[in-house]
Amino acid sequence: MSTVVDVHAHLIVGEVERAVAGAPGLAAHRALDARRNGAESGAVSGRMVAERFARLTDLDTRLTDMDAAGIGVQLVSPSPSQYHYWADERLAETVWRTANEGTATFCAKAPDRLRGLGLVPLQFPGLAVAALDHAVRDCGLAGVEISSHAPGPGGAGTVELSDPALEPFWSRAEELGTIVFVHPFGCTLDERLDRWYLSNIVGQPVENAVALSHLIFSGVLDRHPGLRLVVAHGGGYLPTFLGRADHGWAVRPDARQCASKPSDYLRRLWFDSLVHTPQALHALVEAAGADRVLLGSDYPFDMGVEDPVARLDEAGLPADHRDAIAFGNAARLGLTSAPTEEQRS
Repeated sequence: MSTVVDVHAHLIVGEVERAVAGAPGLAAHRALDARRNGAESGAVSGRMVAERFARLTDLDTRLTDMDAAGIGVQLVSPSPSQYHYWADERLAETVWRTANEGTATFCAKAPDRLRGLGLVPLQFPGLAVAALDHAVRDCGLAGVEISSHAPGPGGAGTVELSDPALEPFWSRAEELGTIVFVHPFGCTLDERLDRWYLSNIVGQPVENAVALSHLIFSGVLDRHPGLRLVVAHGGGYLPTFLGRADHGWAVRPDARQCASKPSDYLRRLWFDSLVHTPQALHALVEAAGADRVLLGSDYPFDMGVEDPVARLDEAGLPADHRDAIAFGNAARLGLTSAPTEEQRS
């Protein structure tokens, strides 16, 4: 049987949290996170993570859960809470090196079942290439995970994915043929979403849409057509509401920095299947193509699903579409086997 691949699963690298403990800026970062989420959601999330901590850190627990869900291989990335984009340059290097090495060590315990993604310091675009090389060439990871944006150094401004300073990073990712997994963490709508967990329920799809719009409208995808960008949460609100973007591109000269209409760029991206309903999955497949959707669970967080294969089957897609999402597309991205020494060099 073909190997089912879950491209959206997380772990917590304990060494990262020990590295940032007590560092200047951590308290302010936590205060911002608390303000964005609200007290009630913060408390619920704290209990949820505590209850699932073994699933985030223990290999045997993870493999048992994978077997129960029918998952052969997981693409494992650090919890987005470990981005720590508030860190200064020196600490940022410690974070990405520790995250990359910790993820590689964890995945090496079950190389036939786990592939890994590392981190790069998005707040310091000039360091992103070195961090990418460390993740892929030194640690043998399949790529890196980034958020939808980052605060500028010292909190000055915002580093968007369209930032010209990231061009060397995009060029290197394209050259290496590595995966860049776009997974937002933190929505800049702040207190407008501080109740009912809207910071995640609404904020994450908004951030996905904003990040993809920056990549598309700025021409990043024109300049780097070989990028292997995988987007969490089915791309958020963007893929199924691109008619407005296409219209804007057609009638507004200021929206025409990209070469083609925005909807054309869905064919240059990959999306996970974590959209929660069969109707939404059908819409995503119609918008992007079945060859551009990959299975994703967000293991083991509560906004994910514990039965991604069953959810996929529930959608009732044609067999060839179902198999492409479950394993075929991941195989084309090289995610069904561990990297060789030649691939790492």
